[in-house]
Amino acid sequence: MPPPHTPPAFHHLLAPLDLGFVRLRNRVIMGSMHTGLEDHRQLDGLAAYCRERAEGQVGLIVTGGLAPNVAAWVKPLAGTLASRADAKRHRVVTQAVHGAGGHIAAQLLHAGRYAYHPLAVAPSRIRSPISLFTPWALSARGVERQIRAFVHAAQRAREAGYDGVEIMGSEGYLINQFLARHTNVRDDQWGGDYSHRMRLPVEIVARTREAVGADFLLIYRLSVVDLVPGGSTWDETLQLARALAYAGATLLNSGIGWHESRVPTIATSVPRAAFAGLTQRLREALRQDGLAVPVAASNRINTPEVAEQILASGKADLVSMARPLLADPHFVRKAASGRADEIAPCIACNQACLDHVFRNRRVSCLVNPRAGRETELNWQRTTRPRRVAVVGAGPAGATAAAVLGERGFDVHLFEAGPQVGGQLQLASRIPGKEEFIGLIHHLHRRMEVAGVRLHLGVRVQADDLGDFDEVIVATGVHPRRPGIAGEDHAKVLSYVDVLAGRQIVGDRVAIIGAGGIGFDVAEFLLAAPGPSAATDLSRWQRIWGVGDPAQTPGGLSPEGPCPEPPARQITLLQRKAGKLGAGLGKTTGWIHRAALHHGRVDMQAGVRYVRIGDDGLLIAEGPGHGRQRWIDCDHIVLCAGQEPEARLVPELRALGMRVHVIGGAHRAGELDAKRAFRQATELAATL
Repeated sequence: MPPPHTPPAFHHLLAPLDLGFVRLRNRVIMGSMHTGLEDHRQLDGLAAYCRERAEGQVGLIVTGGLAPNVAAWVKPLAGTLASRADAKRHRVVTQAVHGAGGHIAAQLLHAGRYAYHPLAVAPSRIRSPISLFTPWALSARGVERQIRAFVHAAQRAREAGYDGVEIMGSEGYLINQFLARHTNVRDDQWGGDYSHRMRLPVEIVARTREAVGADFLLIYRLSVVDLVPGGSTWDETLQLARALAYAGATLLNSGIGWHESRVPTIATSVPRAAFAGLTQRLREALRQDGLAVPVAASNRINTPEVAEQILASGKADLVSMARPLLADPHFVRKAASGRADEIAPCIACNQACLDHVFRNRRVSCLVNPRAGRETELNWQRTTRPRRVAVVGAGPAGATAAAVLGERGFDVHLFEAGPQVGGQLQLASRIPGKEEFIGLIHHLHRRMEVAGVRLHLGVRVQADDLGDFDEVIVATGVHPRRPGIAGEDHAKVLSYVDVLAGRQIVGDRVAIIGAGGIGFDVAEFLLAAPGPSAATDLSRWQRIWGVGDPAQTPGGLSPEGPCPEPPARQITLLQRKAGKLGAGLGKTTGWIHRAALHHGRVDMQAGVRYVRIGDDGLLIAEGPGHGRQRWIDCDHIVLCAGQEPEARLVPELRALGMRVHVIGGAHRAGELDAKRAFRQATELAATL
């Protein structure tokens, strides 16, 4: 007798969804993300990018935003789907996805006042705080033109072979701007009462459905919480959702927050699935009204376990994930084949994805440098297996070892410490960066699967490596000594000792250096012992002032942010003048500065360090550094940069060995994990 059938571990996640005219193979939507591949010159790259996700068994792919007309552009010459020529060019994308057995929808996005060009239009002439351009207020005829542009773009999408479109109605773009009182001060048929403010999305969906027919996916990205003052109330959101369902929307995808919101929504410090409860509330309200339109949850869903729990508990019908499918395009395939432990995790760092978007660069991924480079960065098994020694098991060394192992090389990884991870081990100790623990585990598992032989707790010498054909030195960095008089004083600590927990730190601390490490150390020392708010949703909501949109329009708490008392009194210092943390991530730097502001950190720039003594730290400040004063503190933590740890390199070269130097051992500066992963992958792919 055959054994009884054992249901898959992710039964709900992998269940097909029959929408009548189309059947999705599972409940995973690859959410829209600008990649920099959407304009017509990059569509071959977009096709390769989407094909790999379709091969990874994603249920439905949604492209990055495509403008329905020129005024809708996010930036000049952005991706557009407005003509038959555009439709013809996009066929390479749809054919690539369909050839891999997938489905794909084109997102139609009108930037409105978020447009970064002088042709921007909006419901009212009110400039966004995140754009330099004041938009032109649309006339009533202008509104009609925008509606027709959406309908026309949907028709072109069908002509291009897309299975549907997603109408972008959230995140503060044009449609969302019409809904909110603080961006729509019109008094005509498109403004005033909410029934008038919501006319734009309802008209777009109804007219689009009429134009494309019943057998075409029409997704609406609905803002379930705006997180801005004057945003929609919960009753308004429900009113719009019902109207969209009646107008012909196939499914509703959850959007969270406006881009100008002062609440983080997707950063690593945000609890996983933080907003799925609102999706559940929306879904239940629609079901009570007899409306069975499927609803997707989104934001900070980065593991199959989290996704399965959302679906199994009835919070949503689908899950939308964007960055996790940058990190691992085979996320779904691995989950379905019992290899969930091999999924490369999205750590929500934003460094190579959203930070690239806002710097007008092509999107990639810190964890997976191939993302967005599928036509460029590829590797195959070697036809000439060689013995390779990798020294150092930080992100660079572990990544290089894994890729080489996957290519069939005989790889030995030597690490002086007891575990894999290097500086990632320190990063994982920062409150809100717990996701780094999963990345460390992934690196270890990836090397294990690739057959890399690990030698932990082994400090190799050059003479030990003579039997290897190639040696990769990835020994990382050591803290730089800033050369301040008295820096050997007992009050002085290294950031390594602090983060590793090797020193007891007093109540009053001065931190020298306000780069990424200085900010990390400050956040580490501000927090009380125990789990961080990233693992406690109600606590995180209280700290950031997130309330209930049923109580306050926009979903902000009436009390505002309620930071927790800081564990220490901290002064953060830097030599150069200007904003502290200027080199932090484009999309996350403000979060770290806000966290330090919540912790009442005294941040000072443009100081000169005179000396360290029993009284603390003596600094010079003011014009010409003419004023000196003591900072009374128990400890001074040095976060003044790093230097390469590369002493092994000249010894290896003196022996005539083939040596490659990567990661911090190659260049220190600010610790740059993104560069370490990319450099290691590129070297290992071509060795």
